[in-house]
Amino acid sequence: MRQILYSAMIALAVSITLTPLLIKLFTRRKLGQEIRAEGPASHQSKRGTPTMGGIAILIGMWAGYLGAHLLGMRHEGQGATASGLLVLGLATALGVVGFLDDFIKIRMQRNLGLTATGKYIGQLVAAVIFGVLALRFPGSSGLTPGSRHMSDVRDIATVTFSTTVFLILVVFLVVSWSNAVNITDGLDGLAAGSMSFALGAYVIITFWQYTNACVTTPVAGCYNVRDPLDLALVCAAGTGACIGFLWWNAAPAKIFMGDTGSLALGGLLAGLSVTTRTELLMAVVGALFFAEILSVLLQIVVFRTTGTRLFKLAPFHHHFELSKWAETTVIIRFWLLAGIAAAIGLMLFYGEYLAAIG
Repeated sequence: MRQILYSAMIALAVSITLTPLLIKLFTRRKLGQEIRAEGPASHQSKRGTPTMGGIAILIGMWAGYLGAHLLGMRHEGQGATASGLLVLGLATALGVVGFLDDFIKIRMQRNLGLTATGKYIGQLVAAVIFGVLALRFPGSSGLTPGSRHMSDVRDIATVTFSTTVFLILVVFLVVSWSNAVNITDGLDGLAAGSMSFALGAYVIITFWQYTNACVTTPVAGCYNVRDPLDLALVCAAGTGACIGFLWWNAAPAKIFMGDTGSLALGGLLAGLSVTTRTELLMAVVGALFFAEILSVLLQIVVFRTTGTRLFKLAPFHHHFELSKWAETTVIIRFWLLAGIAAAIGLMLFYGEYLAAIG
């Protein structure tokens, strides 16, 4: 438990102190956000706000994870593991894709960075490398970071994929979650605050998997997950880094995370869903992000089939802005929805455990 606290506290400290330094640096170099013209008119005042703050989140996550190992994991007899490094590696790779997107936007002074094709290629490459490596590195118990079974709260033994299908699933998860968080990042503090709830829930889930691991406690309801404690450190580091960044990103935001942060955090959710064997549960815990990207898909489908718009503007947090909700009202209510989704996910997780031991 100490190591989890170390991870969260170090990540928070690094993120909350590094972010204002980035604000000063990016402001001096005029690395500001471009705002899309079709968005709410009130957002035009945000033009020029420093972006690429996701750098602080990524550095905070790595600092929390590695710092926890240096301070405490030796006492547990466990160093950095394949699962933890793979999830952080996936987040970092997607963060690099997002950084390129942000940098091109700023350099060209436009709201379009990488082309859609370029962004998808980056996501595809990162996902395939992660998927291939996730089926390697068996631990002492023979478990690999990823599994070729479909999973809800744990592996579903009756649903097994070939390696090819597994890689396709991983690509789908990585592209979906990274784009979902990217789309959600449209209001000050919305993505960072919502992500804190989802990752906080996964701190509890991964720690519970560790205390009830089949390797150490082979009883009914135990979990076959490689490196759950290390994944708990990753989740704690992500939570701390998001909260530290939120201090400066809350309305009115002094800096945006940009695609650097949103793609990285989406990759973090995708990687955790695979390594914790909870792909379907993640859709509940991260239901707000799921709803945001679903609103965009529904808007496209309805408009192309009927010629009318389902929402005033998608993603649907903008719909409420255009319905005269104050921006802070939308943000706080969406945070509440994110917290409710995380709580429901935890109840489903624990309810399945009670059923398994009963």
